[in-house]
Amino acid sequence: MERALYGPDGFYVRPGGPGPAGHFRTSVHASPLYAGAVARLLLWVDEALGRPEELDLVDVGAGRGELLAGVLAALPPETAARVRPYGVERAGRPAGLDGRIRWVGEPPAGVRGLLFANEWLDNVPLDLAEDGRYVAVARDGTESAGGPLDGRDLAWLERWWPGAVRAEIGRPRDEAWAAAVRTVERGLAVAVDYAHTRDTRPPFGTLTGFRAGREVAPVPDGGCDVTAHVALDACAGPGAALLTQREALTALGVSGARPPLALASTDPVAYVRALSAAGEAAELTARGGLGDFGWLVQPVGVRRWPR
Repeated sequence: MERALYGPDGFYVRPGGPGPAGHFRTSVHASPLYAGAVARLLLWVDEALGRPEELDLVDVGAGRGELLAGVLAALPPETAARVRPYGVERAGRPAGLDGRIRWVGEPPAGVRGLLFANEWLDNVPLDLAEDGRYVAVARDGTESAGGPLDGRDLAWLERWWPGAVRAEIGRPRDEAWAAAVRTVERGLAVAVDYAHTRDTRPPFGTLTGFRAGREVAPVPDGGCDVTAHVALDACAGPGAALLTQREALTALGVSGARPPLALASTDPVAYVRALSAAGEAAELTARGGLGDFGWLVQPVGVRRWPR
């Protein structure tokens, strides 16, 4: 998985091409309302920190920088002027990226602000287990039985995914998220991903692939995304909140409610715009779709959000 995603010709680091947006649709690409909601969350963090002279915004798994650009555009100018935006990616800096955005390979230390990871943890490489053994996967996707599980991986499965026949061992995600949270000095760390919890984990795992907008077999040849749902409850630290995206975006003012019909008569252009925004909001918060994504919100030195 490491080689297929991040090796010399890996899915996420190969030069050229459309980038992740050309293969699957995330909330960032679905609507600018998502960046607007993250901007409002950053304003909440800014207020909690007492409006410091410099306010960090760290996007982990930044793709082509789309979310950062959207958040900067959505912020009030006086706030945007104080923001230090970081795009954390293993791929090279995209052409034409806003010059204010620092492009780095790892989260910076001493973050005072918001660390946001949208669909990053699902691509942190991990091992697959079946019947108490590792599953070895060849470059063409052929599987064979590997060696017995080591003690730490076995303990993780027994605690977080008991009774599974086949499962992804989420320990590397727990460790990656804990390391990211440690970079935050004060503020919020937020992970957003398609996820499951201990009581709802599927018995045969979730490993899959995506290519050109279609779900495909997770063949680790570098030609497709290889991904698996995240055990966000295992990642959560003390004081963290676990929400659905529907709950989180509703708290941030994203609503799929239709505008009043009377607006169509008094201001038809505004009505059409409001109707379009309501449709986008409905997609972001839909049950059975993007609204079911998990939000893990970890406060560091600030009060819990949402209260």
